[in-house]
Amino acid sequence: MKKQISVAVLTNETGAHLGAYFSALKEIDEVKDVCLSDPSGQQEKSARSQLGSKLKQVYQKPETLFGNQTVDLALVTMEARQAPQSINLALEQGCHVFAEKPACLSAQQFEPLVQKAESKHLHLTLALANRTNPEIRFAKSLIEEGTIGKIYGVDMTLLADQTRLSSPAYHKSWYAHKDRAGGGFLSWLGIHWLDLSMYLTESSITDVSGFTALVGGQPIDVEDSAALSFRYEAGFLGTLTAGYFMNRGYQSMIKIWGSKGWLEMVPFQDRHLEWTLNHNGKKYRFDQPVEPRGYTPAVRKAVQAAAGNGDPLLTSRESLRIIRTIYAFYDAAKSGKTQTISND
Repeated sequence: MKKQISVAVLTNETGAHLGAYFSALKEIDEVKDVCLSDPSGQQEKSARSQLGSKLKQVYQKPETLFGNQTVDLALVTMEARQAPQSINLALEQGCHVFAEKPACLSAQQFEPLVQKAESKHLHLTLALANRTNPEIRFAKSLIEEGTIGKIYGVDMTLLADQTRLSSPAYHKSWYAHKDRAGGGFLSWLGIHWLDLSMYLTESSITDVSGFTALVGGQPIDVEDSAALSFRYEAGFLGTLTAGYFMNRGYQSMIKIWGSKGWLEMVPFQDRHLEWTLNHNGKKYRFDQPVEPRGYTPAVRKAVQAAAGNGDPLLTSRESLRIIRTIYAFYDAAKSGKTQTISND
């Protein structure tokens, strides 16, 4: 019989992706019950509707929740400025943590949280859900098996809609303010592709440079555009073009070249994974199901890891690695100088 655990959702009126998280917790058999902490009171109705009988109790303050409940996993989703305090509280209570990114305003804020998690043998995992996508896992296996050979280079694009930035509600939201969000497109969306590049190639980014800009003219103080270049620990180089450029929807691409061939992923155009081999010039296509994907399998991994039945989606060190990478890019853009990242 599967071990079941108790989960705390720590959020407020600005919590992101709560619908997806509640749905996932409802579906996952290993989740015995859920407690909610929401000082705003705005998320209770949705939680009761989606979680049903799994919702055990609702609290206004996380301190009160932990004072009354024994919890195995804390799911933290709130603005980056507020997240560190809640993550620290959960770790102090002996809880594993699954946190919505970026979960901090700087790498210096995140490092002591990782140190605390490691000292208590707990997982501190960022919610970078694309790792669980079937085509990503298959691409990783191709690279691990040496199908495309020694990695030579990486090129990535990730574009979303500029339209969302024109909303007055967005202008007032935490996403639009650096002192609340830590950054703009990179810390909210670009973080996914940068993490995937390191995850797929099993090589950390060690040196970064690039530019950020606000090209759309909206009254926000975070970037809506970024052009980045970077070096990986294994010696190859990579680039990322990122920004809110579209009228609607997304454009994305990940290409990885190797000594024996290359692969390309274009998920939003349903070219989820293709790869070409040098020795025969043939192109192959991933023809397996691309579901399940998204938050449910990512939360399931967090729950299973908290129950001692598997590895986390990201280790605490991998979570720190991507946070260091993102904020090193911001330092590089601000200073105009290449930044070297410590991954000790």
